[in-house]
Amino acid sequence: MKSNPTQLTDNLVLIGGGHSHAIVLKLWGMNHIPGVHLTLISDRTHTPYSGMLPGQVAGFYDFEETHIDLRVLAHFAGANFYHDTVINLDLENKQVICEKHSPITFDNLSIDIGSIPQKSNISGASDYAIPAKPVAQFLTAWKNVKKTIKTHPKQPYSLTIIGGGAGGVELAFNMRTCLLNILENANNLTLNLIHQGNHLLTGHSHWTSKKVQSLLLENGTNIYLNETVIKITPSSPHHYRITCDSGLEIRSDFVFLVTQASSPQWIEKTGITTDKKGFILVNNYLQSVSHPNIFAAGDIATMKNYSRPKAGVFAVRQGQPLFNNLQSIILGTKLHSYYPQKFYLSLIGTGNKKAIASWGSLGLEASWLWTWKDYIDRKFMDRFKNFSSMKPEKNNNIIDVIITLKNEVILNKAQDKKELENKKFMPCNGCASKVGSSLLQKTLQRLDINQNPEIIVGLASPDDAAIIDISEQELLVETIDYFPSFISDPFVFGQITTNHCLSDLWAMGAKAHSVSAVITLPYGVDSVLEEILYQLLEGCLKILKQNQVSLVGGHTLQGEKLGFGLSCNGFILPNRILCKSGMQPNDKIILTKPLGIGTLLAAEMIYQTKGNWIDNAIQSMLISNKKASEIFLQFEASACTDITGFGLVGHLIEMMKASQVSVELNLDKIPILIGAIETIKQGITSSLHPKNLDNETYLTVNKNIKKSPNYSLLFDPQTSGGLLASIPEENADRCLQELIRAGYTDSQMIGKVIHKSNKITCQLT
Repeated sequence: MKSNPTQLTDNLVLIGGGHSHAIVLKLWGMNHIPGVHLTLISDRTHTPYSGMLPGQVAGFYDFEETHIDLRVLAHFAGANFYHDTVINLDLENKQVICEKHSPITFDNLSIDIGSIPQKSNISGASDYAIPAKPVAQFLTAWKNVKKTIKTHPKQPYSLTIIGGGAGGVELAFNMRTCLLNILENANNLTLNLIHQGNHLLTGHSHWTSKKVQSLLLENGTNIYLNETVIKITPSSPHHYRITCDSGLEIRSDFVFLVTQASSPQWIEKTGITTDKKGFILVNNYLQSVSHPNIFAAGDIATMKNYSRPKAGVFAVRQGQPLFNNLQSIILGTKLHSYYPQKFYLSLIGTGNKKAIASWGSLGLEASWLWTWKDYIDRKFMDRFKNFSSMKPEKNNNIIDVIITLKNEVILNKAQDKKELENKKFMPCNGCASKVGSSLLQKTLQRLDINQNPEIIVGLASPDDAAIIDISEQELLVETIDYFPSFISDPFVFGQITTNHCLSDLWAMGAKAHSVSAVITLPYGVDSVLEEILYQLLEGCLKILKQNQVSLVGGHTLQGEKLGFGLSCNGFILPNRILCKSGMQPNDKIILTKPLGIGTLLAAEMIYQTKGNWIDNAIQSMLISNKKASEIFLQFEASACTDITGFGLVGHLIEMMKASQVSVELNLDKIPILIGAIETIKQGITSSLHPKNLDNETYLTVNKNIKKSPNYSLLFDPQTSGGLLASIPEENADRCLQELIRAGYTDSQMIGKVIHKSNKITCQLT
């Protein structure tokens, strides 16, 4: 007997992907509560682990070793991932205000967004200094610093770090290590460290402070104690003057800010109770003292009953109790107190694969401490990798927990029908959820379909949209598309789906007029479903407004998961129609967007992709095909279609059949999304890919070409893919240049049309 579907009953929103929330998401994936609509909002896809960042600066670690992929982690947790920046809270209406999304409703909220260096008391710091946080911005700036120095490695350079706490000290050690490997002469590096206090590492033991100061002086770092920076001004282009209240002035090429932690300004504007520095004040449950449905952890939180420094160790320790209390408040069970330790171990890397251990009044320096630190850090990061092999843990606090494990995805080796039938089938979403073209053709051939005489383009001569003669001046164009959600953010899903559905009109050269929506909502209570529907339709309306198209109606129903589609209406002049037929010999073939959506989305389902790959794919899907259609019309395109579920080859064959021509493709010219080659090499393809391979019979290729991952991507189903058009040879170069200028930067001339042969073929060169 089939079990009853889970209903969504609670909106839990997490703001920020800090250490505590990373642990919460990991634990949630292992022990989730059915019915919770969990959402993570983060302004970055990858969140850094602070313990390894100094080592990354030195060059000991790469980006992936030091960052947690939040898209993958959110997917494992069953959470929606909203890539956006929070700018405020509407506490009265229980809504999160973001830069891009419409207000996001919550029942319970947790905040873990870290802190930023204080710079309001230093004139010019906002314009001329590089803050150590947010880390993503710092790493981008540090990359540019290294690039500048690598370009001129013989020149002298001066770097200044403002702040002599643990963060500033570690940067001083590790920046020197990195730059000495770039500069041709070590004497060309001047490193300055300015600190307000009379000794470094305030809060650590006297021995630790003296040891760090001694090591810095030994390696040539200039240390300025009891100095307060009041102003940073440019002395010449790319050179700065740092002025202290004592009158001390230091010239520097680069200035880094690692001062005391401060809170983002928007926190205080919300009305939530904060401490004197603007950090959210929480009780022993990590719960806001003013709003019991809001929790906070990490640097952004200050515990009312405990005075502790802003250190990553506390954020890590708060992860488990935060997870327990978030689940407890949803379940209505007793919250449990978190008691932060008074003393904690600090391991400070000195840039030479040695470390200093600081524990209360004790301190020690040794190379084995670096080995130990490296082991601890890597072990922590291993918790957020290889999700496909992780097993659920028992949660004694929850009864009847429903855990969904991954199924196998169909690999491209499963082309044989018998083998395919034996596979455990995992259907993909988006346009990859279509049925195969051969199934459609066979079914339609069995039907006796009457076509009214006013239908100019319909099932008798199928194209991207139907065309109906309604007046002498213009023709009516109609199309429909629908598919289940392939992305956890309904606002973005609404935008992509709207682009995808309208694309059939653009491919015909039509002007869109109005749409009706078809929506499937997951089972749940009205308050949760309202939020999903609101975000979905807001995304849809955003695209419709950009194109001056009206939403005129629709139909909603409930099902197992979110689905969305549009019936689209438009108009076209009889002499402006772009059809699949019309390709002429010697025409050039242009594709406006890269391939790879299908394999990337399939890889994401089994945790085999990277967040930035999906970010890039989403950006491609968000690009409208409207302007490209206008450009193709401008340069007299002879035929056009959009690339969707049947892949490049499937849609190209439709054009060749309708035009009675053949085509030569240049495989190396076909644009491909970042990461798609890697996932195809792993054998990861979408569930529609094997059906698309039926079209191989139309291709003439040699065995070596078939081994290329580029070849496999010819059959990859696309969601909101690009336009494919044939352009007269004399117009093709100018057309391509105009497309690139219009923002279709991945556009490529991928082949040419050749004369009709006995068999429609596709030559790959």
